[in-house]
Amino acid sequence: MATALIRLPEVRRLTGLSRSEIYRRMTLGQFPAKVSIGPRIVGWPEDEIAQWVDACIKRSRLAAA
Repeated sequence: MATALIRLPEVRRLTGLSRSEIYRRMTLGQFPAKVSIGPRIVGWPEDEIAQWVDACIKRSRLAAA
């Protein structure tokens, strides 16, 4: 099943991260990789962003326990 590709403003809204922090974490391998949509246009698979957010929530809950 295909997933939607979402653009940077939506990724920022869903994660609460700034543009520079998203790219920094991608460089470190700590954030889903972007997908080239066309010249100078990128997006992120929506399901990968949702999984990343879920993992952050789980880590936070475990750390608080």
